[in-house]
Amino acid sequence: MSDIKINILFPVLNEHKRLRNGIERTLEYIKEYTDKHEGISYSCTILDNGSDDDTPEIGKDLEDNNPGTVRYVRIEERGVGIAFRTGVERNDADIVGYMDIDLSTDINTLGHAIELFREDASLEYINGTRFAKGSKTIGRKWYRKITSAGLVFLLKTSLHMKATDGICGFTFMRKDVASRLVAQAGDDKGWFYMIELLIRAERMGVNILDLPVTFTENYDTTVKMGKVIRNYLKNIVRLRKALENETR
Repeated sequence: MSDIKINILFPVLNEHKRLRNGIERTLEYIKEYTDKHEGISYSCTILDNGSDDDTPEIGKDLEDNNPGTVRYVRIEERGVGIAFRTGVERNDADIVGYMDIDLSTDINTLGHAIELFREDASLEYINGTRFAKGSKTIGRKWYRKITSAGLVFLLKTSLHMKATDGICGFTFMRKDVASRLVAQAGDDKGWFYMIELLIRAERMGVNILDLPVTFTENYDTTVKMGKVIRNYLKNIVRLRKALENETR
């Protein structure tokens, strides 16, 4: 297998409670993994979306204590979309993607994803899914199940999504694919940006793997679900119109 470098992006906003633990656990895991598997290098990029707590101090401290491995980037605009775009624009690794800082997706999925990319040169995009056969969700409450099922239904009926999950907090892709998608996607700053990348990747014929994951629900979050749902609905309409215009 060929050598490979992976850049793990961590968009964060006021995550002083979880930032250090999330980065240190990831570093511990991936160091142990790469010690057992030759030809893999890695970096973690903290993308701070305008935090106004002590997240910046923690992020800079993690960077100082892990030179060459952890990078802290300050972004004054808020939103996962702008964070991911910035991460891709500054990326120099073969594989780039993001994970939630609370590590809701089982950390072992990271090693599995690296292995899949190394074994299959044609694989371009890994989309973590909570809803495929083989997936497992822990602690998920009924109303979250309903909202997620409703979103997937809307994405499939309105945008013809093929994947079984639109956004679970675990997405990785090859560098050139990420750059192409970012160049084509709109300027949404929020979570819907990642859904748009997936939809566009499907339409471009990108080789995507819907990867079942074990996902532990986290309810101690800075994400405001009502605001997110309204943003999803608005952007589904926007993207549908944009795609229709692009095919004319």
